[in-house]
Amino acid sequence: MVDEKEASLPIGWPGENALVSAIRSTYLTFLERRGMLGLSNPGTFENLNREVSRDVFLTNFMFTGLRAEWNKPLSESDSDDNVFLQGTMENDGSLVARSNYRWNDSLITKTNAQIQSGQSMLSIENDLTGKDFTASLKGMNPSIIEGGLKGIFIASYLQSVTPSLALGLEAVWQRVAMNSSPEALLSYGARYVGSDWIASLQMQSEGPQGSGISSSYWRKLTDKVSVGTDLSLQFAPGLSGQGGLMGGGLQKEGSASAGAKYEFRASTFRAQVDSKGRSSCLLEKTILPAVRVTFAAEMDHLKQQAKVGVGVAIEATSEDLMEQMEKGTYHSIMDDRKKLHQVTNPPMQVACSESSAASGVLGCYALSYPAISTDPTEKFSAECVKPESHVTIASLQTSGA
Repeated sequence: MVDEKEASLPIGWPGENALVSAIRSTYLTFLERRGMLGLSNPGTFENLNREVSRDVFLTNFMFTGLRAEWNKPLSESDSDDNVFLQGTMENDGSLVARSNYRWNDSLITKTNAQIQSGQSMLSIENDLTGKDFTASLKGMNPSIIEGGLKGIFIASYLQSVTPSLALGLEAVWQRVAMNSSPEALLSYGARYVGSDWIASLQMQSEGPQGSGISSSYWRKLTDKVSVGTDLSLQFAPGLSGQGGLMGGGLQKEGSASAGAKYEFRASTFRAQVDSKGRSSCLLEKTILPAVRVTFAAEMDHLKQQAKVGVGVAIEATSEDLMEQMEKGTYHSIMDDRKKLHQVTNPPMQVACSESSAASGVLGCYALSYPAISTDPTEKFSAECVKPESHVTIASLQTSGA
């Protein structure tokens, strides 16, 4: 029997339209079959090779000179489950500020502002995470005050197609100034996860600066040792022998890097070499639950240059926190700090005692900040103290678990 309300609907109303009903039924069937595949969230396109670039390699950890950090926990009442704030000022006057705000379980907005040597940079990013995909939209130095749109805009999408394989693409549009023509390029990426290894491949279509291809491979040899490699090849328009712009063919440039990470109970050692003649290493040692020292060194054999860095970080913890650390909670979480890097982006937003890029906060007090996690499939549980707000030198952070 037809309901009076439905019977009163005009012809062509969506509820009575056969085409709309067929589309809706097809879509629901697609979602049902899609859920039966057991796909997981692959992370973001930007972090396609995060295990290599953000965990094994020294890119986010290397520093030179002397560095001292002091951290003071604040009360938990200042924390917010949906907000992450961080600001750092260096002795040269440069300022870096970050903020993340989680609107709901799927949408997060990230902002990053930098002021250095009279130059400024502002980026705004929105990440939409689903059960088996991640879509991102990012703008760097966007502006319309000069009579048109300029800046750098990046849109990316990464989709799991099987439990092990994820495919995605990234589009970049940029205009430096209004008197210059806009430029655009497109990149394709793939990520495959094995039992104890991960491989990724990224191809950049031809643009104003040429095209390129890069690949990475990460493998966990033991519970404490992991290795990674990265290979990249760039193709750019070359110059002819007479100095013309045409007929010169392609100019090729390649690079290769390899690194290893050794994890011990209270220390971490990283080493890396590349095809440009550079070798570097970094050792992080926790000598006390509240004191960590870091030694970094880099040698450029082709340029005959060497760089050395020494850092110390001291945590002014509360009595309750110290009691938890003395009971062994600290070391139990140190064994699983690898997962902290997988659920956050970037790693410097995690408080982990063996990560020099981890905002300088000692003792693995962070589990997976819900306000900054970009990979909800990585579930991390351990006996740990709830994260508190921290002050790091001229840096303020608030977070909640």
